[in-house]
Formats: sequence, C-alpha cells, structure tokens
Amino acid sequence: MSVLVYTESENGKLKKAALECVSYAKAIADEMGTSVTAVAINANDADTLGNYGASKVLNVKNDALNSFNAKQYAAVIEQAAKQEGAKVAVLSSSADSKYLAPLLAVGLEAGYVSNVVEKPSSLAPFTVKRTAFTNKAFANTEISTDVKLIGLSNNSFGLIESEGSASVEDFSPSVIDSGVSVDSVDKAVGKVTIADADVVVSGGRGLKGPENWGLVENLAEVLGAATACSKPVSDLGWRSHGEHVGQTGKPVATNLYIAIGISGAIQHLAGISASKVKVVINTDPEAPFFKAADYGIVGDAFEVVPVLTEKLKAFKAQNA
Repeated sequence: MSVLVYTESENGKLKKAALECVSYAKAIADEMGTSVTAVAINANDADTLGNYGASKVLNVKNDALNSFNAKQYAAVIEQAAKQEGAKVAVLSSSADSKYLAPLLAVGLEAGYVSNVVEKPSSLAPFTVKRTAFTNKAFANTEISTDVKLIGLSNNSFGLIESEGSASVEDFSPSVIDSGVSVDSVDKAVGKVTIADADVVVSGGRGLKGPENWGLVENLAEVLGAATACSKPVSDLGWRSHGEHVGQTGKPVATNLYIAIGISGAIQHLAGISASKVKVVINTDPEAPFFKAADYGIVGDAFEVVPVLTEKLKAFKAQNA
C-alpha cells in the first residue's frame, strides 16, 4: 500500500518537479509507515528517483507514449496505482498533470486537490493545505475518499535528498486508444524552460520593441534563468505566446522573478504571486508591481539592466 508518484520527464530526462513530487511523497509515506513507488514513462534516468525517497520505480518504455496524451497517461498511472494498491497518489501541478488528473481521479474514484503546498496536517481526516483565490489565500481541504490524489504546487516543498536506492522494474501496462494522435511537436531548444526554472527574467512593453530583448536575454544568461514576457508583449508579436506568464498565460512559482518594464496588471501579478522573491525595474514609481514586489528599482531599464548584468558577471567571475 505504497504512496504512488507520477514523475514527469521530457526527452528522456526527469523534470525537477518529478524529484520534488517524490520528496513530498516520501514525507507522506514516512508518516503513513509505508514506501514510495514512482511511475516513470520513457525516462532514461529513472534510477535517480531513489535519491529522493522512491523505493521502487515502475519504468514504462513504450514508443506509443513518446508524446504526452492525457487519456493514455492517466490510464497508465491508474493501472500502476491499482497494481500497487496505492491509497495516495501524487503528481505535480504542471499543465500536463492538470489535464490528466481529473481523468485519473475518475478512474481511481479519488478525491483530487490541486496546488497543494504542504504535507498533510492530518492523516485522519486526511487534510492538505492548498492555495486559493489565485494564491491570495490558503484553504485546508479534507479528502474523504478512500483514494486520495494530490497535485503538488511547483517549488513549494523543495528537493529533499534521501539515503537509499530504488529498485527499477519494467512495467508494461496496456495503452488505450485515445482517439487523438500527435503529428509533430515544436519546442524551443537550448533554453531553460519556464516550468523548470528557479529564476525567471521577464520583460514588458517598457522595453519598447523586440529589438531590445537582448537586455532580458543577457541578464537571463548570467543568472541561468528562463526568459518570459507579459501578455501585451506576446499579443504584439514581440515574443512567442509560450513565454507569456500570468493568470492568462503560464503561472510561475520560482525562487526569483525579475520583471523589467512591466507595470503589473492584476492578471500578471496573480500568475506570478507564488514566486518567493519578486524584483521589479520600472521608471514609474506608481506602477502596481511595486506594491507586490519584494525589491524595486525605480529607473530606466536601458540604464539599470546593463549595469546589473555586468555586476553579476563580475561577481560570478570572482567566485568561479
């Protein structure tokens, strides 16, 4: 009766969120007096899950699952959960997991709670803390079903290494016909993804045009950060919609979020409010972002950002 974890991967490599979910599942398993079983789909580094608390890994290798398909993935995880007799299942709160979670909840007849930020405060009744009202409040939610399904909010629990190793077992579930096929997938390469980034550098209309985006990219390169933008920037075609963060774009929960030339519309602030440290650089001292930011610089981004980038480069060189 182990705690089951679905561990997301991309191009054969486990995502940071997968390791965080295993760390979280380990904390629950310890309190329940049981172990952690992870499900990995076409991951080449599944054995590393033992470093974060998994005792067993059900390793799925199937070319039919190379592209994410919510119905197929949910069916695979459901089969694993039933085989292991799992009463608690954990997955991330990524876009993909939020697609498959409702399907999995139906299959397991499980109560599903998304955006969970802490391990259960009680096992009887089973109670978890989650964010509510676009991260403006918290709700303590009780799951009363026999099987519990938890969606862990990214970057909320952290990575906790554990002594031990995992036994990796081949798992060959049946793959259902979902009625959906993927012809092609186009992804940006050679960049840190917003979903996995610890730091995000984001730009807004204050940069005046796409030709000035080097300010954002240079700072991001020094910090090892992902680049992002506000909705108006993506609407104008300066950057792709894949970089749009906010309530109507991609939500982010990073350790550091730097906003350059972004005034801070309510939808943008709602989507980045889960980030731990927020920094804003803007010429307008009355910009709404300053009320939400932990640190603010009132100044021209074209003057401030190059200086900040050079100072960070010098700091890195001294500490290399």
